[in-house]
Amino acid sequence: MALTRDENSALRDPRVRRTQAALQRTLIDLVQDHDLPRITVADVAERAGVSRSTFYDHYRDVHELAEAACTTMIDDLVEAIPDPGRGDTSADTLLTFFAHLAEHAGLYRSVLGPQGSARVIDHVRRRATAAGYAGARRTAAGASLTDDTARIPHDVPAAFTAGALIGVATDWLLHGCPCTPAEMAAQTRPLLMALYRGDDDADV
Repeated sequence: MALTRDENSALRDPRVRRTQAALQRTLIDLVQDHDLPRITVADVAERAGVSRSTFYDHYRDVHELAEAACTTMIDDLVEAIPDPGRGDTSADTLLTFFAHLAEHAGLYRSVLGPQGSARVIDHVRRRATAAGYAGARRTAAGASLTDDTARIPHDVPAAFTAGALIGVATDWLLHGCPCTPAEMAAQTRPLLMALYRGDDDADV
């Protein structure tokens, strides 16, 4: 849905961005000790030091705030999505990816689970698809390509990688993260890299 002129102006206002960032940080802190469904607008507003009316100036409810917090963190994490074009770095990026999910397991478990957010799931899928597409072509192109999924063609390996990452990560989260991030990275890396293993195995 396109933003209105007033909404675009508000997003450019530093005060709006600061308040939204503060509310998102507050929710992330609260989820460390409480299940997301049990957190109320009053809880967030009180911890953030704002009024409930200020909260509602920015978000409809806690669920929308959780969506915003997750999409913001995912955008910050895009560089940690596995880069199939650079096999020598994929172990580190996968470890960073799973470590980030583990650090915020309660929040991601809520938004990626059965009763979660279609918006967040789609956002993760699109960003992971774009990162996989750009990464696989970065070496040949000599520069980083766009991560805007609206500007890339359908790419089966990139889409498969994105779906696989979401599936594996969600299953891991819903089972209470039984393996460490390092173990998850070690198990996932060969599966993902097999998609991009061509004639030159030395580059993998």
